[in-house]
Amino acid sequence: MLSAAGFAGGIVTAIVGAASLITFPAMLAAGLPPVLASASNNVAMTPSNFVAAWTDYRRLPAWKPAFWRVLAWVAAGSAFGAWLLMRTPESSFAKLVPLLIGLATALFAFSGSVRGWIVRHGEDPALHSARADRVGVALMAPVAVYAGYFGAGTSIMLLAILSLGPASDFRTVNVLKNLLSGISSIVAVFIFIVGGMVAWPQTLAMATGALTGGYVGGRLARVIPEEIVRWVVIVVGATVTVVSARRYWWNP
Repeated sequence: MLSAAGFAGGIVTAIVGAASLITFPAMLAAGLPPVLASASNNVAMTPSNFVAAWTDYRRLPAWKPAFWRVLAWVAAGSAFGAWLLMRTPESSFAKLVPLLIGLATALFAFSGSVRGWIVRHGEDPALHSARADRVGVALMAPVAVYAGYFGAGTSIMLLAILSLGPASDFRTVNVLKNLLSGISSIVAVFIFIVGGMVAWPQTLAMATGALTGGYVGGRLARVIPEEIVRWVVIVVGATVTVVSARRYWWNP
């Protein structure tokens, strides 16, 4: 079950993002407590981001100092988010689960509008000005913290922020999104592993499926109808939000 969830999550990661709306509930269904499930899910899904980025690596920008600064900014924020998660009491995090999943689902529901806006304004000079680029870098900090803490919906936030940068082509923005998601995850993964926050049997089972799914999804991103994947994830996210609210709010 976890391998299948990882495979589906890897495809979703490469095409539309928000794979945690599928994989995190699977970790909970496997019997892991919320904090351990969140950390293990982050570890399991990290490789699929890099696989998805690698399948279209030619779209990555030149590795200039400005690009390295963005990577460092994202890594620092993710580390802080992971640190916060490890220090959040299990009961408190459980209360946050419905809110986090609901937020991620809402973000994902508007992801089509975000993509449409990027495509329509891709050649707008004001969108890619130096000022817009600085605003985008500043917005990376809270998004990176959220990525290290929970992560679901991070890809949609990154897509919106990256549209303010120098890249105007959607495929370029998409592969950048995958790379930055991977960077934020790998930092959090290191912290979780050192802190003993990983359930390895469940994590490895999911990661096996996620690696294959990330590769397949990177290829399918060019041809598969996004609307089909998007609505499946929205329905799953909304269902999990209701179920988790009932579980952690009304029947603790």
